[in-house]
Amino acid sequence: MMSEVVAAPASFRHALQQYYDRRLLYIFMLGCSSGFPWVLIGSAMSGWLKDANLSRAAIGYFGSVTAVYALNFLWAPLVDRLRLPLIYQQIGQRRSWVLTMQTLIVLLTLAIAFTNPAISLLWTSLLALLIGLFAATMDVAIDGYRIDIIGQEPAKLPAAAAMGVAGWWTGYSLPGYFAFHYADIIGWPKVYLGLAIMLALLAAITLFIREPITNRDLLQQKAAERYQQSLKHPVMLWLLVTVIEPFAEFFRRNGLWLSVSLIVFILIFKLGEAFLGRMSIQFYREVGFSNDQIAEYSKLIGWGATMVFTLLGSLLNVRFGVIKGLMLGGITMAGSNLMFAWIAQVGPDENLLLWTILLDNFTTAFSIVAFVAFLTSFTGVAFSASQYALLASIGNFARTSMASFGGALVDKLDGNWTLFFLITSLMVIPALLLLLLIVRMLKQRQQEHKAD
Repeated sequence: MMSEVVAAPASFRHALQQYYDRRLLYIFMLGCSSGFPWVLIGSAMSGWLKDANLSRAAIGYFGSVTAVYALNFLWAPLVDRLRLPLIYQQIGQRRSWVLTMQTLIVLLTLAIAFTNPAISLLWTSLLALLIGLFAATMDVAIDGYRIDIIGQEPAKLPAAAAMGVAGWWTGYSLPGYFAFHYADIIGWPKVYLGLAIMLALLAAITLFIREPITNRDLLQQKAAERYQQSLKHPVMLWLLVTVIEPFAEFFRRNGLWLSVSLIVFILIFKLGEAFLGRMSIQFYREVGFSNDQIAEYSKLIGWGATMVFTLLGSLLNVRFGVIKGLMLGGITMAGSNLMFAWIAQVGPDENLLLWTILLDNFTTAFSIVAFVAFLTSFTGVAFSASQYALLASIGNFARTSMASFGGALVDKLDGNWTLFFLITSLMVIPALLLLLLIVRMLKQRQQEHKAD
C-alpha cells in the first residue's frame, strides 16, 4: 500500500463512493471508544484539577499519565498474537481485546468518581494511569481492527481514517461537552459517574460490530516457519515471532533510511499541536472563559466543526493526495496556534474564540486524516496492530511525554501565552522539510520497482 501515498489524485466522485461501506460505521463506533479516555484523563481531568486549585506545572505534569500511549508498541504484539481465553472463541481476536479493555476502563472510571484529587492526588493519578494503560491497549486493538477490516483496499484509507478520526472526536467532544456543561451544576464526581455509564453503552455496541476476516494467522505461521530451522524451542520461537518479527519485517520492507526518516517525521509533525492541546483548558480558564463557554465552544461547536472538516479532509486527501494533505495540514496547524496567540492578546472574546476553534478543528481534522492514512500505508497484513502501534506510539510520545512540559514552558515564559503559541507555531517547520525528503525516497523506490 505504500506506493499509494504518492499515487495520482482521484476524482471527487471516486472519493465519495468510498463512503458507501458499512465497515466505515464500525470504524466510527470504535473510534468513539478510542477518544473517550482522553476526556477521562485529559480535558475533564484538567478542568477538575484546575478547580482543585492545582498549579499549571502540576496540571501539565499530571498529563504524563498518558505517556503509556507512547509505550503501547511494547505489548502490541500480544494484541496481535495472544488469544484471550473464553471470549476469543465468542467474538474473535480484535473485538475480544477491545471489549475487555472497555470493561476495565468503565470500572476504573467508577473508582475515580469516588476520589478527590485535592486530597488524594496520588490515588487519582494511579487510577488515571491505569485508565491510560488499558486505553492504550484498546487503541492497539482498534487500530488493528481498522486496518484488518479495510484490508488491501488502499483507496479506502482516507475514508477509513476519516471515520476513525470522526469517531475519536465524537468520543472526545460530546462527553467533554457533558463534563464541562454539568461540572458546575453537579460536581466532577457525578460527572465521572455519568461518563462511566456512557462508556458502558459504547462497550455494549462492540458486541454488534463484525469481526474482520483476514489471513493474519496464515502469514504469522509462515513467519514462524522461517525461524523453525534455527530455533527449536517452541516458547522462544513464539516470542521471536510475536515480539521481534513485527518490527524486523517493518524495517525489511521499508528499508532502514526510509524507516528512520518516517519515525523522526512522526515524532515531530504534531509536536506544536500537542503543546497547544495539553494546555488549552488551562489557557481558556486563565484568559477568562468559563466552564460553560468551554463546553459550548471547545466541545460542542468544536465537535460539529470537526465532523464536517474530517469528512471534507478525507475527500480532499483522496482528491489531491495524502502528501499534499500533510503539507497543508502542517501549515494550517501553525496558523491555528497563531490564532490562540491573538486571543492571549485581546482576552475572552467569544467571536474570536469561535473562529479560532473553527480553524483549529479544521487543521486538526484535515491533518490527522492524512496522518493516519499515511501511517497505515506503511503497515503489513501479518502484524498490522503491532506495526501501526509502533508508528502511532512515536507520535503519542510527542503528544504526551514531550508536551507534558507545556505548563513548565508557560511558567518559564512568566505566563506569556502569546510567546508560548508563537513558539509552538514554529515547531512544524522541520517536519515539513523532512516530509519532502520522504516523498523523494518514496518516488525513488517506485522507480526502482518499475525498473525491476
